[in-house]
Amino acid sequence: MNELIERAHSLMKKHHLRSTKQRQLIIERLVQDPDRYINIMEVDRFLRQTYPGVSHDTIYRNMKEFADCGIVELCANGDQMQVKYRCDVNHHHHFICDVCGKVQEIQMPPLDQQFFAQQLPGAKITGHTFELHGVCANCQKKQGSK
Repeated sequence: MNELIERAHSLMKKHHLRSTKQRQLIIERLVQDPDRYINIMEVDRFLRQTYPGVSHDTIYRNMKEFADCGIVELCANGDQMQVKYRCDVNHHHHFICDVCGKVQEIQMPPLDQQFFAQQLPGAKITGHTFELHGVCANCQKKQGSK
């Protein structure tokens, strides 16, 4: 876990992002579940236990800054924003278990951005996401033993 915290601090330093007690606490919470997306409201509640006056805007701003630095990944799940400690700086995609919520990285060949750009004349593509959802092997075994 210390390695994950050190990696986050290194990325913050590289991107000239000041290390504060609040940011440290956010990182500590995220590394508790590095292989799962968690609701940002859960991070909010965790941070408010120590800093009751912290604003929602401050937490969301920090998450955006962490995402820009590559410390976390953000994704929308309906109207809820979720966050996950980013385990790898390389481009990757995810398989997310619908039962236990575990996130596994999967490798895919690079997508041809030019192919999509041709379908969207005048648009500027700034990124993409790709997720597979299903039931992981462990949950499959548990369901099979019932």
